Amino acid sequence: MKLLNFYNAEGARAMGLVEDNLVYDLSKASNGDPDFSTVGKWLASGDATGERIKSLRDQVAADPSTAMALSTLKHAPLVERDAQIFCVGLNYADHAAENNVPPPTSPIFFTKLPQVVVTHGAEVPIPAITDMVDYEAEVAVVIGRRADRVSEAEANECIAGYSIMNDVSARDLQRLDKQWFRGKNCNGFGPLGPWLVTADDIVDATDMEVTLRVNGEERQHSNTKNLVFGPAALISILSQTLVLEPGDVISTGTPAGIGSCRKPPVYLRAGDRVEIEVAGIGILENTMVAEKPKTY
Repeated sequence: MKLLNFYNAEGARAMGLVEDNLVYDLSKASNGDPDFSTVGKWLASGDATGERIKSLRDQVAADPSTAMALSTLKHAPLVERDAQIFCVGLNYADHAAENNVPPPTSPIFFTKLPQVVVTHGAEVPIPAITDMVDYEAEVAVVIGRRADRVSEAEANECIAGYSIMNDVSARDLQRLDKQWFRGKNCNGFGPLGPWLVTADDIVDATDMEVTLRVNGEERQHSNTKNLVFGPAALISILSQTLVLEPGDVISTGTPAGIGSCRKPPVYLRAGDRVEIEVAGIGILENTMVAEKPKTY
């Protein structure tokens, strides 16, 4: 299933089921059940709703007249504001090589704040303080079951599904600070979407093509089989010291081809359209814009 959050006619967040470019309002179909108010609430409600959502899918699919065109929808953020979002550095061997370092022997985790997450189709502001904003195409893993010191085999059972993240990064801020937090957490630097594809609809998460294009020009192209640490390993390792909860996200890292490693370096500018396509998931698209002047 493809599941997303969107804003309904009243401006409230709602949970939708995507099928054939149509979206069915699961929040409405559930008669306002809070467990189906958003994807995050559904994930947090536990395993019992797994069968209930299948019943809801069958219910709405029986009446296509209740569907809305996907193109008319305004996406809402896929994660809750209290979600934990973890990213992984240098997790493709070719990306480590372009940075002139060996692949890590242990995952390099860092955090992305949920308040910087924006939706598919949203504009991403380039802060006036930086002129080295870069893209990073990544497959995001969404947690569906509490993960506390789990093995890799157990970790697979904790995956609700997959999405796409652009780990937008200000390289000059990273270099100035000599660590990654500020350069990774500017406003809007967490495009995530366009939806969650449930794990049962992904044939093999360790063999998905990942492509990034800027204004139609291919800049990154790889496959998740080239990950140094796969999704299950990342979950297992992180869960040894930190409990992962339903709705948390691990963005698995980016392959070679980032703008800062091109010769000469090429950074994102206002007006650039960035598309990330992951086979089996879809396309995450966002446009870069200049930061708006501060208002008082």
